[in-house]
Amino acid sequence: MGRLTHTLDPQRPVHFVGIGGAGMSALAEILMARGFRVSGSDICHFKSVDALRHAGARITLQQDATMVEALRKDSPLPPLVVISSAIKADNPELAAIRAAGEMKVIHRSDLLADLLASHSHSVVVAGAHGKTTTSTILSTILMEAGLDPTVVIGGVVPWFGSNGRHGCSDVVVAEGDESDGTLVKFHPRIGIITNLELDHTDHYTDINHLLHTMAQFGGNCQALLTNGDCPLLSQHLPGTRQWSLDDTSSAHYRFSDIRCFGQASEAVVHAGSECLGPVVLPLAGFHNLANLAAALATALELGIPFPALQKACAAIRAPGRRFEFRGVVDGRLLVDDYAHHPSEVAATLAMAQGMVGDDQSALPLVPQRVVIAFQPHRYSRTKDFLQKFALTLADADAVLLLPIYSAGETSIAGVTHAALATAIAKAGGTVHCFNDLEHLAQEFHRHTRPGDLVLAMGAGSINRLPDLVRSTVPMAA
Repeated sequence: MGRLTHTLDPQRPVHFVGIGGAGMSALAEILMARGFRVSGSDICHFKSVDALRHAGARITLQQDATMVEALRKDSPLPPLVVISSAIKADNPELAAIRAAGEMKVIHRSDLLADLLASHSHSVVVAGAHGKTTTSTILSTILMEAGLDPTVVIGGVVPWFGSNGRHGCSDVVVAEGDESDGTLVKFHPRIGIITNLELDHTDHYTDINHLLHTMAQFGGNCQALLTNGDCPLLSQHLPGTRQWSLDDTSSAHYRFSDIRCFGQASEAVVHAGSECLGPVVLPLAGFHNLANLAAALATALELGIPFPALQKACAAIRAPGRRFEFRGVVDGRLLVDDYAHHPSEVAATLAMAQGMVGDDQSALPLVPQRVVIAFQPHRYSRTKDFLQKFALTLADADAVLLLPIYSAGETSIAGVTHAALATAIAKAGGTVHCFNDLEHLAQEFHRHTRPGDLVLAMGAGSINRLPDLVRSTVPMAA
């Protein structure tokens, strides 16, 4: 394991502007484990901030020009400043740092690229959907197999309770975010593309723009593993090797004899002409089997014996906010899920509907209906996929719809949750609109019933709903 080129001097502190973000907090945690002094700022409070503070990081919940003087006082050497794409040029703290002219500012992707380059066995997981779950499954398998990886992903890995981990081996697993195109900076030994579908239309003009970026990333990888069941990948980016859930496929890694249950899935794994044997995944859903196939293909490419992988699968758990059970309130089952693209919503809804009436699921009660509490994420995404969202959400028994979470975007005329609600109703769905999270929590019991499996869906603040519902006095049984 080599050194990071941007942080050659351990005496030079590292300051993260927007430290609470998933990718930022993971990198901060790893640097602290490697002995670097870390500070940061944010305007929102995240659980990751508490963990970093507990480990010794100095973090303020403000971002303004006064931070420059504080940074000067903290160390005789000006800190290296790390930002993400969420930090815009007019951010008061960043503007003051740049005006001071004494601190080097880099993007988080540059720091991650250095981290990857400092390990001889680097893996980057990219793709439209399933990146975090695939990264979590792969990280868990590698931990169980004793490889002690360094990990940087977008969700909390249950095995070690964080989204970042400093390992002592030459293996690193990172989630490659395609949303801003910065993953073209990475040159991993193994690249993974889980699937391709147009998203992040605030950055990508069309599917060809996305394909061009992913092709650049693929060209940087020593080996590229791709999903043979994804038409776009099969046609444009077949990679070095493919995996498939179709046992008649020409992919090198294939699953056969697939069975999905209420709380688990199983299949038989093949590599080339060899039948390796069965695996059991303690997660439900066909899409999770696809994530497992990607992780197993990568682990096999890294040389891990298949019997070790079979044993390691028993330890796999879903990452945070991926169909995360949050408890029961007055007979209503509450599940938190990060789905915020129509395809992700559809996959999660299908899995939930498969649990209705199933007394073998992992849930403590047998669901009778599926209700989605949905918070659209970004005006651009809502505008470009409004009809797809409407058709998908209309399949739920009811939809409790919140205003659009802007994620820093400027509003678009006519793009509102009311417009989405109208489209859902036209598609045959039952939908109720709310002013904000607190309003939904107050009206929650009025629009749900005992036996409902309620999916709190979205990439914004919707994950607060289960806690708000618990603290709200029921208005109707």
